[in-house]
Amino acid sequence: MSGLQIDNISMRFDLPNGSSVQALKDVSLDLKAGELLSVLGPSGCGKTTLLNIVAGFLAPTEGKIVLNGNTVHGPGAERGMVFQQGALFEWMSVRENVGFGPKMKGMAQGQKREIVDHLLDVVGLSDFKEKAVYELSGGMQQRVALARCLANEPDVILMDEPLGALDALTREKMQGLVLKLWKETGKTIILITHSVEEALLLGERLLVMAPRPGRIHKEYRLPFAEMGVDQDLRFVKKEPQFAEVREEILGMIWDMEEEIMGRKEGA
Repeated sequence: MSGLQIDNISMRFDLPNGSSVQALKDVSLDLKAGELLSVLGPSGCGKTTLLNIVAGFLAPTEGKIVLNGNTVHGPGAERGMVFQQGALFEWMSVRENVGFGPKMKGMAQGQKREIVDHLLDVVGLSDFKEKAVYELSGGMQQRVALARCLANEPDVILMDEPLGALDALTREKMQGLVLKLWKETGKTIILITHSVEEALLLGERLLVMAPRPGRIHKEYRLPFAEMGVDQDLRFVKKEPQFAEVREEILGMIWDMEEEIMGRKEGA
């Protein structure tokens, strides 16, 4: 069975003092191959915990992750991760960073060079391939991280706040690049973000999660990611439906934050 199944996932963290935190409770979702999912919610709703379980970095307390019919038991090359900070090898050049995965697979030098050159062209870094990572801006480093992830040919790309540290203009350009890569590669993408606007732009499907314990509060199916492939994202943001859904979700998350603060004050 192709696609990604998140099957009744729960996650409890046991603390040294004997208490525990229920980070996730009964989270289930079927994601078809090639779908683009954005996930947002208030702090503490388990977004990153869920992503780390899908990546195989954490084993859930209950439930399972199934990718293309195979149960996930740990990290694997079929799932690529892009972090908020690029997590690049700063002592390597751009080319060496992107080619690291193919090199570890034992790929022939000519084939590896062809793949790396193609991906650097796709992300707009052909003129920077011999530069050291530390010579690049934050936005360029995230482009390298995307290319390095794609070089491993994963079925699923997992993105944890990948654009959160960028300035507004660079972030908008990178959002456009994510949509371009999604459409051109056909990869399944799960993107975690704190930005409601970004979640709307980059979520063909969008999950709003509620905290304590983390669970799916509401799911949206939206047209904006598809629209953003061929349009300037600033025009997409002017759509009446975009503003309507944005305000609805902002109010939803605001109410959750108020409830969390009330609990803390009453504790």
